[in-house]
Amino acid sequence: MEKPHQAFVAYDGPCLEGRLIRRVKRFSVEIALSNGGTVWAHTNNSGAMLGLTRQGSPVLLTRSGNPKRKLAYTLEAVEQNGCGWVGVNTQMPNRLLQAAFKQQLLPFARGYTACQREAVWGDSRLDAHFFAAGKPDLWVECKNVTLVEDDLACFPDAQSLRAQKHLKTLMQILAEGMRAAMFYLVQHPGGHCFAPADFIDPDYAALLSRARHCGVEIAVFRAVVTQHGVYLAESMPLARF
Repeated sequence: MEKPHQAFVAYDGPCLEGRLIRRVKRFSVEIALSNGGTVWAHTNNSGAMLGLTRQGSPVLLTRSGNPKRKLAYTLEAVEQNGCGWVGVNTQMPNRLLQAAFKQQLLPFARGYTACQREAVWGDSRLDAHFFAAGKPDLWVECKNVTLVEDDLACFPDAQSLRAQKHLKTLMQILAEGMRAAMFYLVQHPGGHCFAPADFIDPDYAALLSRARHCGVEIAVFRAVVTQHGVYLAESMPLARF
């Protein structure tokens, strides 16, 4: 049941439970279902998923009703060392952003009245473009955070030229007189603040620091991942960088 004053996004269908057997070529995982049998599931997470691919880890997955899909199942969450569910579906940050916007729960987007998803700027596609009369357009890119190291929630968990490109695009947008923001959704129960993973992708960390000092806004929120869906919880502070 949805908690008052919290955005919530349900999964696309009831969750099934299982245990991870292996991950193959980033986008496929083999799962042993709790009710018997083995299936292959799609994971849209292109990162390394550090600490989340151990054999035997409990997982949550959903089944699509789309007959055209190559893999009917989607990996939604993985339990890490008994600490709770970690959400690995990279579509969830954008979906929660939209749900929170409709409930006016995003401080950085207050006063905006409309939002276009998957908006194009130049040769980049960003997750959201907010509009309002008398206000500068606001462009937002969403990222899913599943890595926690030394009490820091960190992004990315693998080198990402695409993520670097998004930061460069946001700085270009800012230079055109509009607003630009990064929305990081921490789908991991650990960590108390956020920082770029300079120990994994130092170029991304340097770009994020530069973007922040240029005026790109950074919003970090924790998610609560359950067997029914994902809640948007409290905002998280930034570490020094």
